[in-house]
Amino acid sequence: MIPPGEALSLSALITPTEGGVASRVLSKTSGGNLTLFAFDAGQGLTEHTSPFEALVMVLEGVCMITIGGTPVRATPGTVVRMPADVPHALEAIETTRLLLVMLREPKRE
Repeated sequence: MIPPGEALSLSALITPTEGGVASRVLSKTSGGNLTLFAFDAGQGLTEHTSPFEALVMVLEGVCMITIGGTPVRATPGTVVRMPADVPHALEAIETTRLLLVMLREPKRE
């Protein structure tokens, strides 16, 4: 978690590791969370699903996000929506930093 009331450089909050993936949770609430990721070139996340809708905002680098079998090239300044329960995966084409916003809806009864 990051301290409140401060202006922080996103690139200074996480450092890509050679041949790896790094992540840091910036904020977490019952309504969702915000996570900063750093991927070295060639790294990624294997295909998986999430019960929550998510938004990926690319800060630096280039990555390929595959959603429901459709590849999407994401570059700095772009945002990609990933619907809940749809398989998705990510591969960093080059060293990439991104923000992942998970949106949790209240459970309906």
